[in-house]
Amino acid sequence: MFSYGGFLQLGKRSALSFFTMGSSCSNNLGIPPGNGPNAVGCTDFMMDHTAEGTFFRLYYPCQEMESAEKPDWVPCKEYFNGLADFMKMNRALSERIFNYLFGSFKIPAYLDAPFKSNEKCPVIIFSHGLGAFRTLYSAICAEMASQGFIVASVEHRDQSASATYYFCDKPESERSNASLTKSSGATQQNLVKEWMYYRALRHGESEFPLRNKQVKQRADECILALDKLTEINSGISVQNVLETQFDWSTLKNSMDLCRIAVMGHSFGGATVIEALCKEVKFKCGVALDSWMTPLDDEIFPRVKQPIFFINSEKFQWAGNISRMKKLDSAVIQRKMITIRGTVHQSFPDFTFLTGNWIGKLMKLKGEIDPELAIDLCNKATLAFLQRHLGLEKNFNQWDPLIDGEDENLIPGTNVNLLQSAI
Repeated sequence: MFSYGGFLQLGKRSALSFFTMGSSCSNNLGIPPGNGPNAVGCTDFMMDHTAEGTFFRLYYPCQEMESAEKPDWVPCKEYFNGLADFMKMNRALSERIFNYLFGSFKIPAYLDAPFKSNEKCPVIIFSHGLGAFRTLYSAICAEMASQGFIVASVEHRDQSASATYYFCDKPESERSNASLTKSSGATQQNLVKEWMYYRALRHGESEFPLRNKQVKQRADECILALDKLTEINSGISVQNVLETQFDWSTLKNSMDLCRIAVMGHSFGGATVIEALCKEVKFKCGVALDSWMTPLDDEIFPRVKQPIFFINSEKFQWAGNISRMKKLDSAVIQRKMITIRGTVHQSFPDFTFLTGNWIGKLMKLKGEIDPELAIDLCNKATLAFLQRHLGLEKNFNQWDPLIDGEDENLIPGTNVNLLQSAI
């Protein structure tokens, strides 16, 4: 079964089927690269080594690199362990399964490649779904970067990610003499990595209080990421706890901070709404198959920015759609479309990395070709962002998609609503 707001949940038997049929799932699969005119780079940033800092994967236009490394889609085995916990599977078994199926896949972006853009870049802050983490939406984020955006994909530390990490100070007795220097390497030597895994609902625990608390923290983390990008753009020297090769000073004056959007999938879609309410610097939001349960009803009338709901055909239900409808406005544009033949997992990268039969069995694929589905999603998003960020691009060629004018789109929703439910 699938959990609301999450990205996948498989039983042990299904996972074993994955493993035994893995060789049939691994041919000619991969995450599609961006279609825009820019090559795409990516790097990681962690501000403040504690859990209160911000941690994100940055995607950006870069110099063309023929020999540059492309990073692993899943950064390390601890994320496989987090997925196992989320799916209630044995860690040792699932690590072998996941590594066999997904360990060879790369993100379609050049690691730490030099930033390059001929103009200031609009900014997107991206929020992942329940049980996901910062790298699992690389098809969407790389496409936005290829089209000229700087995208920060936040890894949330509210215990909704399957796994994430931060650092703690080593005890004084274990500290290195290198602490006398100021190098990042010395800083790393005096820190120890702490992993934070997904926090499941406890027996008898009500879901709303936990998720409502989490969505508020998630929105704050998105705002903190934006604040850090604002500092970087102004030329303030920043300390990245992670030892990356990327030169952050090259991003000075690179961002158009009058043109900022927030985007997310599932629980990340709810985070979009919460973040719009909390931060007016976000000029609009794109919510992909949003899971609305975590939100307080009272925030709906306080959201003043345009919102675009892009839904799958199979995930949504009347109660969830009715909460989206509460955001309808006569004066602020609120749009909704549904992509035919899609499932909730048509937005994360898993949909590109499993064969057709297994993908459909595990509900990681819908009836529509996954690349067509994500292309429709991305083009509709770009058209909406041009309209509401005032971009001087050619994304308006896809304006009809905003209104669902395509054979693979449904204007509004496919869910039947009683008028009394709205």
